[in-house]
Amino acid sequence: MDLKQAAQVRNSVRAYLEKPLSSSTKAALEKKIAEVNKKSGLHIQLVTDEPKAFDSFMAHYGKFSGVKNYIAMIGKTDKDLQEKCGYYGEELVLFAKTLGLGTCWVALTYKKISAAYTLDEGEKLVLVIAIGHGANDGTPHTNRPRNEVAEAPVNAPSWFWEGIEGALLAPTALNQQKFRFILTGGNTVKAEAGRGFYSKIDLGIAKYHFELFAGKQNFEWAK
Repeated sequence: MDLKQAAQVRNSVRAYLEKPLSSSTKAALEKKIAEVNKKSGLHIQLVTDEPKAFDSFMAHYGKFSGVKNYIAMIGKTDKDLQEKCGYYGEELVLFAKTLGLGTCWVALTYKKISAAYTLDEGEKLVLVIAIGHGANDGTPHTNRPRNEVAEAPVNAPSWFWEGIEGALLAPTALNQQKFRFILTGGNTVKAEAGRGFYSKIDLGIAKYHFELFAGKQNFEWAK
């Protein structure tokens, strides 16, 4: 399974089995995280065998169970931090799916356990991604009509609409899909975040999906 195939079958998973990550799986995740940190400048960390973050009223309210592993999305505070966490975090989410793991983006329904990760000066924990052996495969989300999230001329190239279909596969907060992609001319695409909590994170996730399905070689992002 490659990342594109993973995006087509991956759903958010909230219930996990009492099955620890193997040493080889942890090694693969750590290697991938190191690669992503190097190119992104983020300080993403894998936390394993730590049940306290999801042993709270909020976690149970969010219907999470069996979560003992998560990816801490950490970086230096700046205006692009949330979008970067969404974009690069989704690369890790889809990579995890290729390893046969379940994942779920979690912004509010967990408790911060400061001893579980390291924050360097000027850094903050933005959110976490639950990860592990899913008790199920999750449930597919419903999509908005593509004309509600896209703006393009009638003769828009096929790669643009393939990118839109990919973006609609992206997980978003409360499944709101408040992003918008605009073909501004030629091969230039403008991506806009809607209003609402975590909309910039959602935009980063959707942009990763758009690139994956449209093909990075076919377009450039508007400045």
